[in-house]
Amino acid sequence: MAMGGNTMSGVVLTGHGGPDCLVWRDDLPLPAPEQNEVLVQVLAAGMNNTDINTRLGWYSDDVTGATDENIEVDDKASGGWSGALRFPLIQGGDICGRVVAVGAAVDRGWIGKRITAPLVMPRPTLQNPVGMECIGSERNGGFAQYCCLPASDIKDVSPSPLSDIEIAAIPCAYGTAEALLDRAKVAAGKSVLVTGASGGVGMAAVELATLRGANVTGMTSAAKAAAVRAAGAIATIDRTESPAENSFDSVVDVVGGATWGRLIDALKPAGHYAVAGAIAGPIVEMDLRKIYLKDLTLSGSTFQPPAGFERLVQLINAGRLKPLVSKTYPLQRIHTAQEDFQSKRFAGKLVLIPPQPKAFSNG
Repeated sequence: MAMGGNTMSGVVLTGHGGPDCLVWRDDLPLPAPEQNEVLVQVLAAGMNNTDINTRLGWYSDDVTGATDENIEVDDKASGGWSGALRFPLIQGGDICGRVVAVGAAVDRGWIGKRITAPLVMPRPTLQNPVGMECIGSERNGGFAQYCCLPASDIKDVSPSPLSDIEIAAIPCAYGTAEALLDRAKVAAGKSVLVTGASGGVGMAAVELATLRGANVTGMTSAAKAAAVRAAGAIATIDRTESPAENSFDSVVDVVGGATWGRLIDALKPAGHYAVAGAIAGPIVEMDLRKIYLKDLTLSGSTFQPPAGFERLVQLINAGRLKPLVSKTYPLQRIHTAQEDFQSKRFAGKLVLIPPQPKAFSNG
């Protein structure tokens, strides 16, 4: 973007559907920060299951299959996290960027700082204590050269030794994982089983649970077992196998699907199960007797309390997180990146790099 220009380049989602709904444009209006917002130049943007789920409309109740199946959504109004989406939409909730302008009520000291933000920004109310706003869903995100974010949600990661690409791999996966671990009561000395352990959220859960001092077992394919062990798992189980019954204090799940019942069997009495995904399918069967006779606790996890992301920022700035980024792509190649993502060939994260603009004028 030329200095003083009023347009930018990026990818817009034009509606629910296939990859053709992701359209590259060079004439997007440059957003202007509102009073309490900052304008962020996007340096890198991670890719997540939620980007593809949102494109497909998978969050609709009409959809009962896995995320990699052909999906036809009859009720388009319910295809987003919180129902209907406003199109065109700029997706991308994983952001590492630099503040280049601020709204009238924001301290100008933010200008020039490298920042990130939680994908799930808490907006609790008395009526909805888990109210939230999601970047790339309820507001435009990082699949463009610039985006606007609320100043109250951004975090300064300028001191971190991590690269822009590594930081862009953290907000969604690690934020989701941290909340899952809290809900599953994962603590030092406890045993935890992590499903989908080679994916973004799963690998983050393995790493963060290890940092808590837990004994982690990851469910993954044989080809990715070494990567899961490198993240901290003391053992791995092939995803086609059933874990031993009554073996784990906690289960952290992002898979779901037809074999879900074996995860309940794997929990010890008084164990805790937490779920934040269903990539193998959202419809499961359960034997309620196993839930109440073992005094199990089952928790859903989407809302992320602010304290969890604050802990992550401390770890980021201390250089204690080591996100695995398997591949990066120019943002213009988002179709290839999503195809690779859905192939499940890569462990960890894939990250998109927007074209860097010419010098920005802040007036």
